Parts: sequence; structure tokens; C-alpha cells
Amino acid sequence: MKRALLRTLPGRAIVIGLTIKVAVQLLRLAAGVVPAAVDVFDTVASIAVLVGGGYFVVRGMAFLKRRLLWRVRRKLIISYIFIGFVPAILIVAFFLLGGVLLFSNFSSYLVQMRFRALTERASSVASTTAVEIQRAGGRDMAAIVSRREAALASEFPGASFAVVPMNRPCATAGAAARSAGASASPMATAGAWSHVDPPTDVPDWITCEGFAGLLAYEREDENGSRAASDSAGSDAPDIAASFGVNTHALVRAMAFPESRQPEYAVVVDLVINDSVTQQVRRDTGAELTGMLRLVGANVPRLPPLLRRRNDPDETTAAASAGSSLAPVSYAHLEYFDWTTGDRGGVLRAPMRFGVGEIYQRISSPSFSGQNFGRNLFLLLVVIGVLFLIIQGAALVTGLALARSITGAVHELFDGTERVRQGDFTHKIAVVEQDQLGELSESFNSMTASIEDLLIQAAEKKRLEEELRIAHEIQMSLLPQGPLRMPGLSVTALCVPAREVGGDYYDFLPLDDHRVGVLIADVSGKGTSAALYMAELKGLILSLSRIHSSPRELLIMANRIIAKHLDARSFITMTYAVIDLHARIMTYARAGHTPLIYVPARNGDAPSAAQILAPDGLVLGLKLDEGQMFERILEEETIPLRTGDLCLFFTDGISEAMDAGDDCFGEERLGRLVEEHGHLPADQVRERVLREIAAFVGDAPQHDDMTMILLKVEDLGVQHAPQYTINTSAAALRMSGQATPS
Repeated sequence: MKRALLRTLPGRAIVIGLTIKVAVQLLRLAAGVVPAAVDVFDTVASIAVLVGGGYFVVRGMAFLKRRLLWRVRRKLIISYIFIGFVPAILIVAFFLLGGVLLFSNFSSYLVQMRFRALTERASSVASTTAVEIQRAGGRDMAAIVSRREAALASEFPGASFAVVPMNRPCATAGAAARSAGASASPMATAGAWSHVDPPTDVPDWITCEGFAGLLAYEREDENGSRAASDSAGSDAPDIAASFGVNTHALVRAMAFPESRQPEYAVVVDLVINDSVTQQVRRDTGAELTGMLRLVGANVPRLPPLLRRRNDPDETTAAASAGSSLAPVSYAHLEYFDWTTGDRGGVLRAPMRFGVGEIYQRISSPSFSGQNFGRNLFLLLVVIGVLFLIIQGAALVTGLALARSITGAVHELFDGTERVRQGDFTHKIAVVEQDQLGELSESFNSMTASIEDLLIQAAEKKRLEEELRIAHEIQMSLLPQGPLRMPGLSVTALCVPAREVGGDYYDFLPLDDHRVGVLIADVSGKGTSAALYMAELKGLILSLSRIHSSPRELLIMANRIIAKHLDARSFITMTYAVIDLHARIMTYARAGHTPLIYVPARNGDAPSAAQILAPDGLVLGLKLDEGQMFERILEEETIPLRTGDLCLFFTDGISEAMDAGDDCFGEERLGRLVEEHGHLPADQVRERVLREIAAFVGDAPQHDDMTMILLKVEDLGVQHAPQYTINTSAAALRMSGQATPS
């Protein structure tokens, strides 16, 4: 690096400039004040360092450009990023923010209209109740409001009624017009009144036209230690935020009978609780998700109420937290102060809104200090401008990259046309020293050695023929016909991922009432796995005559195989012995996929599939002399009944992948066998194959697929097993039994 720096003029300028600057700094430290000529040298040295550094920056960028854009794939990726990916992301962000802004404003509008409708409903109920009491001559006042409350509570749980005395004429309003003996309690009440205390009189600011509007009140969030209430009854100015007070809302309407000097007023409260928020959600598509928040005003507190914390009638943040992934916005609602009649305070209600119909007219309320919608709009404008700028730069960059790619591709296309016409002497001019240039050189070399390519093609064809023969030989090692044993229905399948594979299964009749069932998977695919599979078949045929216990057979097989397998290979295996006299199946699993066992149906209800996976290591590991394998390996026994179904399979079945690299899975396979376990074994096999084919779709097969299905039938009649070899492929297909393909 040092030599490269000193070989160039800019490099020497950097070294000399840095040396001068260090010397000047040392001189300043020593003398304190330096002559003006020294400052000139320091300035010239700084310019030299900047110029030399700029030179190396440009050279470095050119070097990085050559390294970055040498591969065609990188060029295409960069082209995609600048031409397709970045604009697409910006377009998505643009329209998402536009949609959020639109639906936020529209949902806020709908919520306000819904609250206005609630206010009108409360006013209508209060007016009709006052008229009904007037027509009854003031008699049965409590019965009337109770009946009205019962009718309204079905729609608005928590609705409360009160009849309060009116001690002044309609024409005047004020404390001076009150009668001396004002009542301190309501004349009649109905409903729970669990949100606030019922009013005891008519506030001075309300005229005989009545009142209908939104009020705010507060509820203490501790365990009943404090409770603050609405603006309907106290002059305390603070909201006690330090005590965890939560703000809620109610709709209150007050109406008078038709009289110049009414003697009473009817008050109707509709509490904004869970039931009301659910109605708002159904009517508007917006869901209130939390407590209301005050904006720019304090809500006075009422004296404490005797009620539990977090009353189920109140709207709580937990009622809908996490219930939706919809965007979050706020609805701004104007409320009144019940004591003074002042209006203009704002409640900000958080809400989640869904995408509904687009109406002809939407609006977004604008309150003092609330810039949520304006900020969203400004962000939308910024992203739109950024989109135009980047889109223009992306277009220019993409055209430049595309030109460099398409020029070389055109030359290659022209050369391939000449070769297709038989002109093998045509050469492509190499212009750029990048991957496309090397591709052109490779094309020239290919045309010069076309005869060698033809020879290689012939050799490849010969190898494919040999692999085809190897495939036929390997398939001949698998069972070629059905295992005929009364009381047991067996069907199997083996589909190699390549011409030859490493999956292996076999049926081993042991005596007149016992049969061994084996399934194994050699690690890897191809010729090496097939050779190990052939060796395994001979070994198991010998050991099955010696060892009746699956565990002992696997232990002995591991001792022998571990001496012959290379260090990178291993074998997974499950071996089971079925005794039809004892009606049991004994099996052991050496690192293989689990066994799926479906008991016989008990009535019409299907039995749950059991995924059985006893412990066991794979065969062939050279960890020790086999002690660990023998210590871990477990042997289990399953009692058999008529109708029981057992499925042995390799990981090519459970790990079959679709185009998105999702596996079929053992759980899905278990549910499938459980659902169709009552069918014959060959029909269950076909159902499994169809489901896997539908799941995989057009994705290529990545591993060998092998499975064995055992269905226990009538065990009353026992005969010696007959293992027949059927050499006719057509007969195998007709039998529907252990077909190896």
C-alpha cells in the first residue's frame, strides 16, 4: 500500500502535504506564534492533501464500480432495484399513506355523525318521556321513567333516567330566579346511575328549549381508592392525572313538558360503554380502542362513587386492544361543561378503522392544535416529490445499464445465428472486460471445439442409459409383488428423486404368523446411496433370520454397517415385527421419521392419529464402538386390533415442498391418514399421493419418496404368509399392492 501510494504523483502530494502539516503543528506547539509564510505552506499542504485524496476517491469509486458491475447478475439486480423495486415501494407507500389519510378523515366523520345521532336519540327519548308524564298529570312518574328505562336499556345498557325539579320560569335563567326551597334530590330516577350521581336540579344556563350534548367524566383507575366523575357536579379544576384517572363520555339530554313554567325536567343519560362502541363499530366500521383523552381543557371531578374499578359497563382500552390490525386514528368530539354550559372542549378518542365504502363526501374535522391530518398530507407530498426524482434517476440509470447488457447480448445472438447456420469460424469481438466479455470469449472457444461438445453429448447419452439400467436393477431389489398374509393388508410406494436413490423398504416373512417390515433411508441421493441400499438389503435379509427382536437386529446392523460406511454417510431405519397370533407389533426406530399409528374407529368418530417416535440414533456413525447407539435405542410394542392402520414413511413424504419452500409436514400427514384411516390401505395410499401432488404443485421433487401402509384386517383365520414375486408390471398395477414405483 505504501509503495503504491508513493508511485503516483497524487500519492506523493498527500505524503508531502501531511508531513508539512505535522511539522507546522509541531512548530506551533513549540513557538506558539509562527510567521505568515509558514501559514502559507500549511494552506498549500492542505490543498495538496485534498487534491490527492480526491484523486484516490475517484480511483476507488471506479475500482468499486468495475468490481460491482462485472457480473451480469449484479447489473440486472441493480437495474431491477432502480427501475422496478424502488419505484414500486414508493408507489405503495404513496397510496398507503393516501388511503390512511382518506379513511382516517372519513372514519372520524362517521364517528362524529354517529355521536350526533346518539344525541338526537337521547333528546327524543327525554322529550317523549316529559310529554308522557305531563299527560298523566304528574302521577306514576316513577313507573313511567322505569318503563322508559327498561325499553331503552335493551338497546343502550347503562341508560339512566331522572326527573329533577324546575324552580324557575322558562323566560328567565339564573340563580336569582330560583325558589327558596329548591329540592336537593331528584323527583324520580330509573337505571343504574353507576357512571355519575343523578342530577338534583336544572343548571341555571339551561333554558326551556332543553339540552342535548356530549359530557365528559373521569373514573379513578386504582382499586376504588379514588373515583372522579363528570363535569356534571363539581367545580374542582384539576383532572388528577397523577392518580391514574381515565376520561369517559356520556350523552345527556334534558327536556321539559310543554308549559311556560314547567315544574320538572326529564334527564336521559346514554353511557358510552362497550355496547355503544360496538354499535358505533357496526354502523361506521370504526372501533373505539381506548379511553378518551382531553385536548386543551380540564374536566372537573365529581365526589367519589361507590363502584368497582374497571366496571364492565365502562369503555376500557382492554376491551378491544389487539383486536384488529387496522390503522389507528382519532375522532375529535366536542363536549359541554355541565356546570357552566361552556362548550369548545375536545375529546380525542383513539380508534381503529376498517376500509368501507367510499362515499361522495368525506371530511376531516380540524381543531386547534390538531395537525394529524395536515402532517399526513405533507408527508404524502414529500413522498410524491421524492418518487418523481428517484423515478427519473432510476430511468436514466436503468437505460445505461440496459444498453451495456443488450449490446453484448445482441453480439451473442448474432454469433449463435451464424453457428446455427453451420459457420463455426465466426468470432465475436470482445469489447468490455467484464462477465459479458468473458462470455463472448467462451462462445468463441465453444465454436472452436464444437466437435468435442458433440462427443460429450454422446457420452452423456451413454451415461443416462446406464443410469436407466441401474434404476431398473434397483427397483428389482424392492418387493415386486404383494405380501399375502391373511389378516394383514399391505401396500407400499417408492419414487426416487433421481434415476437411482437411497430409500429402501422390504417385507420379511419370518414364520407362519410373523412378518418383518423394514423401511430405511440412506443419506444422500444418486449412485452412492443406491449402492449402500443394495448392501443394506443383503445384510438385513441375513440378520432377520437370526434376530427376532427389532432392537437386537438394529444393534447388530449398526456394528456391521459402521465399518463400511464413509464418514459422511449414515442410514436411518425403522424395523417392525408383526405377530398376528399375539396381535402385537414390536418395532424400533434408528433415527428415522416417526411411525404414524391410527387405531381402529370406535363407532363413526375417527380415531386420533398417533405420531410415535421412540429414541434411537442413525446407523453408521463412528462415534464409539456402538455403546451410545445401543444405550439410546428403544423398542416399543403396540397391540393390534382389526382396523388399525400403520404408516411407515421417509422424509421425502413429510418434507415434500411446494414452490414457497413450505413442507407438507408430519402433522398434516397424520391428519390425512386419520381422516381416511377407515378406507382400504391402497385407497389411503392414493389419497396421500393426491394430497402431496396437490400441495407440491409444479415444484420439483427434492428427495426420494417411500411409504408403507399396513392395515390390520380380520385376525381370526391364520395362514402362512406367501410372498409372491410378480414380474408383470401390469399385474402389479392391477393388484394395488406393494408397487415400487
